[in-house]
Formats: sequence, structure tokens, C-alpha cells
Amino acid sequence: MLARDVMSHPAMTVHTSTSCTAAAQLLVENGFTAAPVIDDDDRLVGIITEADLMRGRVPPDPRRRDPYQTARYGRRPPSTVAAAMTTPVESVTPGADIADAARIMLDEHLRCLPIVDGLTVVGVITRRDLLRAIITHDDKALTADIVNRLAALDRPDRWNVSVQAGVADITDHVDDAEDRTAAERIASSTPGVVHATAHYETSDPF
Repeated sequence: MLARDVMSHPAMTVHTSTSCTAAAQLLVENGFTAAPVIDDDDRLVGIITEADLMRGRVPPDPRRRDPYQTARYGRRPPSTVAAAMTTPVESVTPGADIADAARIMLDEHLRCLPIVDGLTVVGVITRRDLLRAIITHDDKALTADIVNRLAALDRPDRWNVSVQAGVADITDHVDDAEDRTAAERIASSTPGVVHATAHYETSDPF
């Protein structure tokens, strides 16, 4: 699967000049954990996260007698997104493999990964998008989708497809290794499929 197959779009972005208060309201109202940040030329320049917006804005109870905490929260927190955002920001293109996107998100502990065409934000991938793509698909629907896609490769009765928990098993009734490789590639690119294998089996029992 590619990033374009699972990304959420259009992406909600915020400008560098947006106030932190307004950015926080946007995240809360839309149920997001982060949003890409753009400049005056609509180019991706950073990302603003819940953590960025919370930092320095949760002061300790004034009844506590902790000089370190008092000093730590005595500084004025940033007022604009430009001053609070995380930068540089990781991003991928719409044609990126979601396996690479998932690796980046896990390795960098990201909840939101911008998708860019050049430097223009065209979507985002969130952890929820990835979970939806790999877990929540119905196996029967995936089977039908793969069968329809394989029909473009050869006649439908050539293939027998079975999907369990997103894993596709394809039986090919024609002994053609090149076609089976193509079938695996087609099935693997189907949103919701986590793995695909194809093997030859004669359709003649005798």
C-alpha cells in the first residue's frame, strides 16, 4: 500500500503566525493530536503537537514550595505556533510505501506524518489511519477486492483467493511464476492486506 491509499486529506494545517490558543482549539475541536505548519508560501516548515502546546502551560499548584518548579514555569510560554512548533519535520510523498511511513512514525515516536507533494502538504497519515488500513478491513471484502484486481491480469477463474486477518493466499491454476509475482504485488497493494503469497496448484485433480 502507498501513502495516498491511507492518508487523510485534505490535511488541516496551521500557519506559523497562528496563536497557540487557536491551534490548541483546532486540535481539540477536530480530535487531532498534531497538525502540519505552513509558511506564507504554503510550504511545510514544521508540525505542532499537543505536547508542543502543553509545554510551559501547566503550572504547578501555587501552594507547593518548590523553587525549581516556580522558576521553570515562571517563563512566558510561546504565543505563536512558529515559536512552539517542532522542526525540522519528517514527511513522505503520496507514493511512499506505508511500511516506510510506519517505520518512521514508530522510530521517531510520531503520531502524525505529513504527506507532501514537493513542499505542499496534501494529506497526513496518523496512527489511526494505519490501524484502519491494516486491521479494520473485512476479510470477505478484501477477498472480493483482490479477485477484481486479479481479473485485470487474467481470467477470474484462474485464481482462488483466501484472506484471513489481512493475509492473502492466492492459488494460481496456471504454472507461470512471473504472473504469480505480479499477483502477489497486486494483492499486497490492496488497502487492508498485510501480506500476500501466491502458489501454483493444478486445477485438474487427476
